[in-house]
Amino acid sequence: MFRKEKKADEPSTLRNIRLTIEYDGSRYQGWARLGKGESNNTISNKILEVLKKMTGEDQIELNCGCRTEVGVHAYAQIANFKTASDMKTSDMKHYLNRYLPMDIAIIDVRDALARFHAQLNALSKTYVYRMTIDDVPSVFDRKYTYHCFKAPEKSRMQQAAALLMGSHDFQNFSSARKSKSTVRQIYDIEIYGAGQEMQILIHADDFLHNMARHIISTLLDIGFGTRPVDDIKDIFAGIQTPSAPCDPKGLYLQEISY
Repeated sequence: MFRKEKKADEPSTLRNIRLTIEYDGSRYQGWARLGKGESNNTISNKILEVLKKMTGEDQIELNCGCRTEVGVHAYAQIANFKTASDMKTSDMKHYLNRYLPMDIAIIDVRDALARFHAQLNALSKTYVYRMTIDDVPSVFDRKYTYHCFKAPEKSRMQQAAALLMGSHDFQNFSSARKSKSTVRQIYDIEIYGAGQEMQILIHADDFLHNMARHIISTLLDIGFGTRPVDDIKDIFAGIQTPSAPCDPKGLYLQEISY
């Protein structure tokens, strides 16, 4: 009931479908496998498998706004694909959510302009890192937040965050190879919360591979006093290296702006 057979002489008119996706990245190898080796256990592959069944089309390209890494979650990932299917977007949403794993949810499906591209048209992206603070880790939050036994010093982290703001070459804060421009612009870093939860929000035009995770872990080490604030300058200069990437379970892709 979901497939439309095309006549041989029927012109090809493809719709461009935009998806808003929420997912728990805990058991996946990121949005798509990066680097050596391939894995079917990715967010994009799980969605593609269902899209192919839904449309009856074997060749579907799924573009995403931001390639999240292994174990990272998303509140609102954006993706798009083109299809000849005439299925209603409401039926697409129901079909996808019926057959996708329960840790991947399609929260919105709509027709987009023909030239819309989830990655190329993205203007900015926002990540948020969630931390719990207590002498006993929460049984219920342990899979989706990073636990700290003491609170990092927020003022030191804010001083360091100020040095990251603006346009810089962030190659030294990432795992990216210098094959193309590694200059990115950070618009805002907010560090907020008190008591038993703290969050770090980073809003930038784009992120290099592992850039958000290196920045967050370095800010946390500065907040805990194991690194000086000026290490930010030394990392940019190549004198120091950033802290190892933060635990991905507390990291969420919050928003992509277009």
